[in-house]
Amino acid sequence: MKTEDMTLRKSRHAPPRASAMIEALRGLGYNTATALADIIDNSIAAKAGTVDIRFIWAGKQSRVEIQDDGNGMSALELDKAMRLGEKNPLEQRNRDDLGRFGLGLKTASFSQCRRLIVASLGKDALQSLYWDLDILATSKDDGWYLLEGTPEGSDGILEPLKEAGRGTLVIWELLDRIVTDGFTDQDFLDLIDRVERHLAMVFHRYLENSRSFVLRINEKPIKPWDPFLSGHLGKPWHSPPAMSPVALGVEIECHVLPHKDKLSPAEFDAAQGPDGWTAQQGFYVYRNKRLLVAGSWLGLGTGRSWTKDEAHRLARIRLDIPNSADAEWKIDIRKSTARPPVELRSWLVRFAEDTRARARKAFVHRGQIPRLKNGSSVIQAWKAEHFTGGMRYRIDIEHPAVRAALDEAGNLLPQIKAMLRVIEETVPVQRIWLDTAENKEAPRTGFAEEPSAEVVSILEILYSNMTKLKGMSPALARERLLQSEPFQNYPELVAALPDTI
Repeated sequence: MKTEDMTLRKSRHAPPRASAMIEALRGLGYNTATALADIIDNSIAAKAGTVDIRFIWAGKQSRVEIQDDGNGMSALELDKAMRLGEKNPLEQRNRDDLGRFGLGLKTASFSQCRRLIVASLGKDALQSLYWDLDILATSKDDGWYLLEGTPEGSDGILEPLKEAGRGTLVIWELLDRIVTDGFTDQDFLDLIDRVERHLAMVFHRYLENSRSFVLRINEKPIKPWDPFLSGHLGKPWHSPPAMSPVALGVEIECHVLPHKDKLSPAEFDAAQGPDGWTAQQGFYVYRNKRLLVAGSWLGLGTGRSWTKDEAHRLARIRLDIPNSADAEWKIDIRKSTARPPVELRSWLVRFAEDTRARARKAFVHRGQIPRLKNGSSVIQAWKAEHFTGGMRYRIDIEHPAVRAALDEAGNLLPQIKAMLRVIEETVPVQRIWLDTAENKEAPRTGFAEEPSAEVVSILEILYSNMTKLKGMSPALARERLLQSEPFQNYPELVAALPDTI
């Protein structure tokens, strides 16, 4: 169908009002951290090796500066970068381009401030343009006035860029969305901490190579936060990378993080991420190594969409997509949401189901049979039995503590067996599960936080039974104890048992 010439129809030119349009764009939903991430995207696209973010506290006159050592922009490039909607999101981009809509620099900045200054050192030497929303608001014709130079009273504000001799400097002034009534210098410091945690996560794959990319806040380098604890010896499982058979450039890699018992307190605290263990589970969607979605099940599931729960908090899945797939994945302007295409959903569900199942086992921890260094299984006090319609839990009568009691029960043997059966049939599985979900921690087992004297007391009773009543040698008795749960975790206490008690 031939496109109709608009000059042949009665029409009206209907440009948006500048002040009204920009005020509307300020409500897209950025916070300070996500807004800064959008600015840093531009620095990475400009081949910057270092990006410095400076939070400068001065009450209502506070400002934020983002300076990079990238390629810089010519006068024409800066003019285009400062215009809203200059680039068509349908246009093909370079493979390493982190942008899409041509709005990020402006909308991210306007969400935080009323004055945006951008200066750049390119082939046309130093160039500077700025938007001032207060000036737009008072303009009589409500025009789109992009101002040249720097605002009055801003002498010296571009000196850091001049001294660097290259790159681009973005400045946020009039921080009306940050420095609100009652906002203090301590609030400013807390904000810096939140920003640091977010950027450490979003750009961790860039920051992991400090030789090629450095990101600093007030001169302090940001350390990467790796959601997958890559290389940690306590990880029970991770999959090799797999490429999608139907979508070019889509790669998946599944991870199950270590149980808390296999992490130091510092590792456990760091691994939970900015939003905590439960919130950080799920898919991590990257585009060109830049994190878009940090922990989400993406609306996937079997029967109904999966929700975030404690049982699956150790499951984290890396998913890489190319920037040519933005439309199919419905990437938004803030680069914070993604929805997998229909043709990929079953493939993703298959990987996620396997990861979730493995994460459940690792979370429960006791559901996995512990192994000794020689590879043999540890004798557990409890064992799981499958039966039609479910699973039941039984006491292992071969555990040294149980076996000793049964062997010496005498006339009390029927009563002890009856007691054990009652315990087996009344294991409070549902209560344990509920308490785990409510307290957001796995129940503590294995004499957790009990004094050593308590453990030694029990060990001595069992050790005496094994050596005196069973006739075992002290060496064999110690060996059997070290093969039994939970005593395999106390080798020093077992080794300290005397040859005679």
